Amino acid sequence: MTESHAVAPQHGSRSAPTGRERRRHHHLRDLIDEMLASLRAAANRDLFSAEERADAERQLAAIMTRVQAEAVKVGGERG
Repeated sequence: MTESHAVAPQHGSRSAPTGRERRRHHHLRDLIDEMLASLRAAANRDLFSAEERADAERQLAAIMTRVQAEAVKVGGERG
């Protein structure tokens, strides 16, 4: 079995991707383009009602509470 490690780019070392890199990561480029198109289409439009936004914020707060509790639990098990 082989392991692959993602390497974060070094701060300040931003070189333009080569043609080979662009071809290798075309699915990622497609996803980014799709996300950017969605953001542009949604710009200056309120996509959620006040009630939907409040509900989403409550759900996010509940999720983050569970994530934090799990992180504390896992951190305690390691230490």
